[in-house]
Amino acid sequence: MKARILVVEDEEHIALGLRFNLEAEGYDVVCAADGEQAIAEFEKSEFDAAVLDVMLPGIDGFEVAKRLREQNNYTPILMLTALGQAEDVLKGFEAGADDYLPKPFDLSIFFARVNGLIRRRDWLVEKKSAASSIIEINGRSVDLGELKVEFEGEATPITILEAKLLRYFVDNPGRAVARNEILTKVWDLAEDTDTRAIDNFVVRLRRIIGDTGDRPQLLQTVRGIGYRFSPNGE
Repeated sequence: MKARILVVEDEEHIALGLRFNLEAEGYDVVCAADGEQAIAEFEKSEFDAAVLDVMLPGIDGFEVAKRLREQNNYTPILMLTALGQAEDVLKGFEAGADDYLPKPFDLSIFFARVNGLIRRRDWLVEKKSAASSIIEINGRSVDLGELKVEFEGEATPITILEAKLLRYFVDNPGRAVARNEILTKVWDLAEDTDTRAIDNFVVRLRRIIGDTGDRPQLLQTVRGIGYRFSPNGE
């Protein structure tokens, strides 16, 4: 089956251009001109990925992404930004975006990012069918397939990016994982993506697995490099 992509872009010539090129690559494409229409499209249909412009009339791209995640909709999102400023990138990731691309952009880069989103979606489908998709950390049950963490009878949703990062840490215990390695090998992002996004994700992961306090024991900071996962807190 063709992968279905929702393109949310208020500039008609850009939306039509993206639709034409995506359909030429074999994707099934639906377009929305504003945030309200995008949310309506998500409510009536499922998509394998979304291309979401930040600057939209009415509800902006950040708010659209935030509302989707609040509704436990984890469709992978590529966010299009006008300037690619660090604060916009971080805000997009905080809202639930999976990747970003500053305008103007080269089509080859755009397709690489979209294909990366589809691979993440495939990863989620694979994890849902894998017996090893549930891992136990610090008394918490992390379900990578259903994208949730259960602790004391309560379930907390996590994103695909958070799940992939946690899985990578678990698969590489005791090793210092560099920030650039996380960008390229875990998230399929460009190496020049602002690494502060990773720090924000690690803070959230620590909270999710109960590794809080002044001196985290499970996800430890390795100064000048990145992070180390120590399952025994050593």
